[in-house]
Amino acid sequence: MSLFDFFSKNKTSGSVAKDRLKLVLVSDRAGCSPEIMEQMKNDIIAVISKYIEIDMQGLDIQIKQTQSDADNGSVPAIFANIPIKDMRSKN
Repeated sequence: MSLFDFFSKNKTSGSVAKDRLKLVLVSDRAGCSPEIMEQMKNDIIAVISKYIEIDMQGLDIQIKQTQSDADNGSVPAIFANIPIKDMRSKN
């Protein structure tokens, strides 16, 4: 599930509702509110955008359940696919 699907231009109301439900379910699994999830997304975009120009259309940040290396069972993990348009010049 992409947290950035909400910004897509060509979405039906049904697909928007489905995306919102997915966000609520993922935030519940991760143990934080949808508002915190949205703030994390915005913070990630803001920090990365300082250094590189990113392709917002191809941006995909997800929280998924993954197996812990320490045998703690399944834990939430953030996965990000952030296409780079261009590197920012050093100023």
